[in-house]
Amino acid sequence: MPHIPPPRDETELLARAHRLAGRTLGDIAAGLGVTVPADLRRHKGWVGQLLEQALGASAGSLAAPDFEAIGVELKTLPVDGRGLPRESTYVCTVPLETAGEDWEHSWLRRKLARVLWLPVQADKNIPLAERHVGSALLWSPSAAEEALLRRDWEELNERILLGELEQISARHGEVLQIRPKAANSRALRHTVGLDGERVLTNPRGYYLRAAFTAAILRQHFVLPG
Repeated sequence: MPHIPPPRDETELLARAHRLAGRTLGDIAAGLGVTVPADLRRHKGWVGQLLEQALGASAGSLAAPDFEAIGVELKTLPVDGRGLPRESTYVCTVPLETAGEDWEHSWLRRKLARVLWLPVQADKNIPLAERHVGSALLWSPSAAEEALLRRDWEELNERILLGELEQISARHGEVLQIRPKAANSRALRHTVGLDGERVLTNPRGYYLRAAFTAAILRQHFVLPG
């Protein structure tokens, strides 16, 4: 299995990403000596892991951007036949025990400071190995986009501090949502309850709504309205 060193800068990362555009997942996997699973039901993160390897991501499971030395996060976007995101995009876990941090120092803001978006075909009628990688986009949130993210984050964070985590559903938030994030329901974390006591709950994750990521793609590519 070839080892691909981390990119030295954004220019090198983008060049690598552009070389992946138009290639199939099967072709990329073959070049890396990776076996393509039959489907993603038991291999949910496989596409992202494959593309991380192909691009030389270095962070692994560390609490750092995927391309740690240059501060860039990789986010794959499963897209439909129109090139629009099929689902919300996971960003990071919700720090339930440190929900009192401010936006400027939040892990969510750091994760979204610089993102390489990489669209990938996700039509279930296309075999996994035959799905194509799209054109990459290197992105940082505009002032308007960050304002939307900050507003949602602060509202959700306040509810966590008030012990209302269990009342937060995927319907809350305009561009950002909180959803359960665990392999199974037995995974538990501490958080604040309604009466200020420490209680156990399932881990949660921050997700970007598909409408938000679709708007990002529309700014840079010709896509349906």
